[in-house]
Amino acid sequence: MDPAQEKRTDVNDLGEFGLIDHLTKNFPLLHESSVKGIGDDAAIIDSGDLLTVVSTDMLIEGIHFDLMYSPLKHLGYKAVVVNVSDIYAMNATPKQITVSIAISNRFSVEALEELYAGIDLACKRYGVDLVGGDTTSSPKGMSMSITAIGVVEKGKQVYRNTAKVGDLFCVTGDLGAAYLGLQILEREKQIYLENPGVKPDLGDQNYLVGRQLKPEARRDIIMEFAKVDLLPTSMIDISDGLASEVYHICSQSGVGAFVEESGVPIHPDTEVQAIDFKIDPITCALSGGEDYELLFTIDPKDVDKVKFMPGIYIMGEVVPKKDGIKLHTKGGNIHPITAQGWNHF
Repeated sequence: MDPAQEKRTDVNDLGEFGLIDHLTKNFPLLHESSVKGIGDDAAIIDSGDLLTVVSTDMLIEGIHFDLMYSPLKHLGYKAVVVNVSDIYAMNATPKQITVSIAISNRFSVEALEELYAGIDLACKRYGVDLVGGDTTSSPKGMSMSITAIGVVEKGKQVYRNTAKVGDLFCVTGDLGAAYLGLQILEREKQIYLENPGVKPDLGDQNYLVGRQLKPEARRDIIMEFAKVDLLPTSMIDISDGLASEVYHICSQSGVGAFVEESGVPIHPDTEVQAIDFKIDPITCALSGGEDYELLFTIDPKDVDKVKFMPGIYIMGEVVPKKDGIKLHTKGGNIHPITAQGWNHF
């Protein structure tokens, strides 16, 4: 066949999850111990008395982080957080991580010590052990891949594809702050590039910038679930924006969603900065990403268990698929929710 006539499909045509589905559709699970494969926050393996939960993520310089404003110690910490967050999203507890890095010759030993100081801090914070990894050279920049390993009792694991019509949508923390923190950092980067003598002016936006550079995973929520004996009917962590995560739960569970704008938690600093940037705050919450909060659904009979739990907000309801995925605004209007979060390709 003439190479010029060979079919070529751009990966952008499929997107991240379409590409994963396309590449892995012919990989059935062959072992009974493979309880859950590709398609959730983490894979689950039956290892005897407990289930082993495994998740991995890559971070690429210039795509996922910018070292002009991301200190290496913060980067190391964040790299661990984004991985253990996936373990918590399965209602599991992280225990170990492996770290693999590829670096160019611009990185010194001292620079890598800073990176690993952040990794060490996160390991201590979340009680996980660094048990292995790999180090190699790269022709340009830095790439990191972290694998997180956790455990969960059989029957206590929570998936994305098990939400039921009538369940309530709940979310932790507040949303949109990390996105605005990134916008502030990008603004100051451009000012610096145009005027190298000008020092960054972050004003009083420590909360927003902190949510971007040093997020935290919601271990406390998983512990609260155990205390009140609550098992969500589905769950996912919010890495790509609330709208995208609602879509993941709905598409994999075969349901729709009705979200109340008034139920979406937004920090006052986020509201003020969004308005200053001439952005609707709810847009930041729906499409911003990198909040690493938890979106989950519960059976209505469990509403009293979450009603008084700190930092949890009931924001909507699971509805039949035919009703679509809709936002009920504060002004009384109803609009379809469009997933416009982070696109990996």
